[in-house]
Amino acid sequence: MALVEIERCDGYAVLTLNRPEAMNALSAALRSELARKVLDMEADPDIRVLILTGAGERAFTAGLDLKELGSGESSIGEAVDVEDPVTALGRFSGPVIGAINGVAITGGFELALACDVLIASENARFADTHARVGIMPGWGLSQKLSRAVGISRAKELSLTGNFISAEQAERWGLVNRVVPAEELLPQARQLAEDMLSVEPDMLVNYRKLIDDGFAAAFGEGLSLEQERAAANAGVSAEEIEARRAAVQARGRGQG
Repeated sequence: MALVEIERCDGYAVLTLNRPEAMNALSAALRSELARKVLDMEADPDIRVLILTGAGERAFTAGLDLKELGSGESSIGEAVDVEDPVTALGRFSGPVIGAINGVAITGGFELALACDVLIASENARFADTHARVGIMPGWGLSQKLSRAVGISRAKELSLTGNFISAEQAERWGLVNRVVPAEELLPQARQLAEDMLSVEPDMLVNYRKLIDDGFAAAFGEGLSLEQERAAANAGVSAEEIEARRAAVQARGRGQG
């Protein structure tokens, strides 16, 4: 049985964490397999969008496999190396949609935050328990969470270890929307198809502009946009017409 199942579709792939009996906990083997398969998807020119989800309805992932760590089979240091799944997701050039089917705890929360867009089922809950188990985050949670929900809310979550519901996560802007469990993957697939309806190069380049600008100061981000917009001058009228026709042929999505 594969620890990460892959379903290849027309232009996108669904990656499913497949340890439902262990709440999809991120064992060393699962972390390695997920990182490897994400990089495989990056190398596949037919895959331009990823959907990441978990098997079952209980857990997206409960985070690092504490039972494995407690037994000495793997170490915390091994979990935060260049082959970790969060780093691998960062190397995927297209958008990643997180379909959060259940709890996303600590390392699982970090994995969710590595996605570009989050859709949550009504079963989803989020918690950062790093402080409770006495381990510092190493996959970006301390910085990404405050940027997603605001610093005060991030401190409330991280300094208590308390859960928030899918509905509260939506109110706080952490997830884009909450849907019934049976609608989670269909809506994630529809979003992937909508993304695939845009001009292909823009799916990569516009995403990168947003991310690079967000990582910079506001003024620097505006300058970056102006700098990259200079490439528009090289687009001919014929190319614009061809792209307009291609958009019509692909469809405009459902947004």
